[in-house]
Amino acid sequence: MADQQDDSQDKTEEPTARRLGKAREEGQIARSTEITIAASVISVAIYIYLFGNALLGNVANIFARGLVFDPLAVREPQVVLGRLGDATVEALLSILPILILTAVVVLACSGLIGGYNFSWKSIQPKASKFNPIAGFKRMFGLQALVNLAKSIAKFFLVGGVTYFLIDASIMEFAEISLMALEPGLTASASILTTAFLVASSTLIIIALIDAPYQLYQHNEKMKMSLKEVKDEQKDTEGSPEVKQRIRQKQREMSAARMLEAIAEADVVITNPEHFAVALAYDPSSDDPPRVVAKGADLMADRIRERAGEEGVPLFQSPVLARALFFTTELDAFIPEALFEAVAQVIAYIFNINSINRSNVTRSRPAPRVPDDMIFDSDGRPSEVFDDR
Repeated sequence: MADQQDDSQDKTEEPTARRLGKAREEGQIARSTEITIAASVISVAIYIYLFGNALLGNVANIFARGLVFDPLAVREPQVVLGRLGDATVEALLSILPILILTAVVVLACSGLIGGYNFSWKSIQPKASKFNPIAGFKRMFGLQALVNLAKSIAKFFLVGGVTYFLIDASIMEFAEISLMALEPGLTASASILTTAFLVASSTLIIIALIDAPYQLYQHNEKMKMSLKEVKDEQKDTEGSPEVKQRIRQKQREMSAARMLEAIAEADVVITNPEHFAVALAYDPSSDDPPRVVAKGADLMADRIRERAGEEGVPLFQSPVLARALFFTTELDAFIPEALFEAVAQVIAYIFNINSINRSNVTRSRPAPRVPDDMIFDSDGRPSEVFDDR
């Protein structure tokens, strides 16, 4: 018992979407029966207030016809039973609008808090529902006390308002006693329907108190302990070890795809040891050169090895290699500030074969990088030229 109390006290975390979704599947949602009760009773009171005279007159006519017996009815009991059935059907038809109105209001108001939800799990038999100890706890638990308080409040509200309304109408009832039967009944019905409407309206007060309380209570019931939140995160996202393996596998797949993309590269600009950036350029397109692979240290070694296998030329330019590495994402176009420097390299690479065939010697370019794009090996801006 102490463990259960400590566990409930530890539930300080707001419920997650998954927790609320599971509770909804099991039929555990916020519900305020007081809203439904108040709306249905008030709607019936309004209907009776507006159409009570016609309803009362119709029912009175049914009773009047039922109390008249002719000789045939005396001699034939079946005739009496038939007339009784007809009177019952007429009475039901008279109150049918009230029944329909009540059903519509109940359906409309049942989803005001918590929404509409149907769950087979909530109606399935559970052993816990037949546990007498659990039932005893519910009888004397907090919810039972709250329900008792609501019942007492409704009794005093409705009863008190009804008493004061009738007490205020004592003189009118005294005058009604001097009237003929039909006008007296009409006047009495008018007073009673008005009292019913006013008294039932007080149920709105209970509903306005109960609705926020039910939302609060449901949220408190759904709250989770820190351990439950962590366990749920493990279930949904996996354990840290599994996530680490997944990330490692993703990095390996990404590296494999990047190395395969070196086949379409035109040049690999190196540091020469720490960094390597592979660029692809399509002369027939208006797009600038694009970074198809980049890496540092061991990955830079793999890029250089793969470039050698694919026959992609290497161009050593430490400053340009670092500038491309730290300013351009993978599979992105190079920044405009590096257009001129990269253009010199690509032009040199594109022309190198034709130059060799014509036995013409062309000096190797020394691309210049803007001052704000000079970085050291850690990616920090540097004003000192470093050719390592």
